[in-house]
Amino acid sequence: QLRVPSRQASVKEVGWYQPRNACGSSGTGSRAPRRRRHEVALPVSRPSYRRSRRKLPLDSSRRPHVHVRCGPQRELPLPLPFLPLSHRLWITGPMTQRPSLFSPHQMGRFRLSHRVVLAPVTRCRAIDGIPLPAHVEYYTQRATDGGFLISEGTVISPTAAGFPRCPGIYTREQIDAWKKVVDAVHAKGSIIFCQLWHVGRASNQTPLSSTDKPVSGRWKILMPDGKYGSFARPQRLATSEIPVIVQHYRQAALNAIEAGFDGVEIHGAHGYLIDQFLKDGINDRTDAYGGSVQNRCRFLVEVTRAVTSAVGPERVAVRLSPAIDHLDAYDSDPLRLGLTVIQQLNALQRESGERLAYLHVTQPRYVAYGQTESGLQGSAEEESQMMRALREAYDGSFMCSGGFTRELAVAAVEQGDADLVSFGRLFISNPDLVERFKLGARLNRYVRATFYTADPVVGYTDYPFLGQQQQQQRSRL
Repeated sequence: QLRVPSRQASVKEVGWYQPRNACGSSGTGSRAPRRRRHEVALPVSRPSYRRSRRKLPLDSSRRPHVHVRCGPQRELPLPLPFLPLSHRLWITGPMTQRPSLFSPHQMGRFRLSHRVVLAPVTRCRAIDGIPLPAHVEYYTQRATDGGFLISEGTVISPTAAGFPRCPGIYTREQIDAWKKVVDAVHAKGSIIFCQLWHVGRASNQTPLSSTDKPVSGRWKILMPDGKYGSFARPQRLATSEIPVIVQHYRQAALNAIEAGFDGVEIHGAHGYLIDQFLKDGINDRTDAYGGSVQNRCRFLVEVTRAVTSAVGPERVAVRLSPAIDHLDAYDSDPLRLGLTVIQQLNALQRESGERLAYLHVTQPRYVAYGQTESGLQGSAEEESQMMRALREAYDGSFMCSGGFTRELAVAAVEQGDADLVSFGRLFISNPDLVERFKLGARLNRYVRATFYTADPVVGYTDYPFLGQQQQQQRSRL
């Protein structure tokens, strides 16, 4: 609400800024949360109106600095000292509308029209590791103008693979095939990142890992014949071999950009190679890559630095799952691990002077499923506290995933717990998920049995659009 007698004024949000700490210094004390920066435009008392503009933070009220995140309910009187005294106005009340799941978001260099993201979901349809014409249809079905898609996990080298029919990004044929997918997605106005994937010990071939401990027998791996088998015992990477893997990530990122991808997401989650270094339940190394939490973060930091130096920080994102124990990837202190990784990523951003595109964190969703994959009980409060701590610590766009419904996603964005929310299974069965969410329409049910088959149509590109269903219903009348 703007109290401007007989004149008009407008306020719009133009971005974020990081205020100094409470004492006004830029030292290493407790850091204030990010605040919204606004632009105030209003007429000046002259026959021909001209617009006076000045960027003002919501909390610049000539009061001591307060360490709270500004939000929709925050009301502070805001003087406009740049006007003549006779025309000085006060603005009170919320200065911006609360962000919603369908409001635009500036993700680094990319302007998104909404915050519903296609999560990177494995589909096992790439024969010989090469995307097919069915991939073009699958991704374009889910593309929207100003939308954001993340590709399925895409292996960075022949030794990085562990599941059948997963695409790669390390040969000329793969790059050319991905280019067809990316071009079609861009034609619909969407942005698309390639997820860079190394499975580590999650493989039935002779895998490479941070450890020589195999995945326990309670986990099974999908075999080329469609059946499930056991994981092989991994080969522990020698310290001298690690830089080679780092360079594989770097080259894969360059290949992805050559294929036309707008950026890359480094897969550091869900028990795969980078997560095998991060988690103390797996990492039993005694060299510079094991032991302390800082050492266990070293591999991820080196990969991120190599990739950002190759393609630029704003084209790079990282995915984490500190509290997920998929494939035995558990950690004794998930919150400490997550905060340490974020501290390292923030340091990289300061070092380069540019932010990463986003941080993508998988939420355990104890509420949705009642337990973690290991059967350990959790609570909604513990989950919320951890995710909010990670969200507050990270300096940049924050994406979350993990069994979100429309209602949970709306709440997460409106409450400031996330900037973006990614969806996997719901996007598999609803290619027009964004439209259905906007309309509150009924969703198609997914068929889990078709998630990982080789069929290029059934369970892949044959889920109906809302318009098709409505037309079928009308034809029955």
